[in-house]
Amino acid sequence: MSKKTLILGASPNPERHSNKALIRLKRYGHEVVAIGAKTQIVEGIEIQVGQPWADDIHTIAMYINPSLQANYYDYIISLKPKRIIFNPGTENYELIKLGRVNDIEIVEGCVLVMLCTNNY
Repeated sequence: MSKKTLILGASPNPERHSNKALIRLKRYGHEVVAIGAKTQIVEGIEIQVGQPWADDIHTIAMYINPSLQANYYDYIISLKPKRIIFNPGTENYELIKLGRVNDIEIVEGCVLVMLCTNNY
């Protein structure tokens, strides 16, 4: 089943985990919305800047530093995702609490590992 995923912190740099996740999510058949610091195309997906509206987001995959996440709290909640995945290094207990209060499933894990082990 395809799970539309918003990558917050998407990067055009092929060495970055967010880039690898974008590519792998697409290859696994998931629709991807990518938000990053600059606009660029990766695997046919436009990395957008800001807080563009996106419908039917199932999962938000966090790839930004916790110190930058507060700017996105209202945006994240407004998208009404079913799940937020905090990749290693992005864990933010304030946002985790906010997600739980809004009935959003919280996962502290790695998108790449979850995909490889069929746990996505």
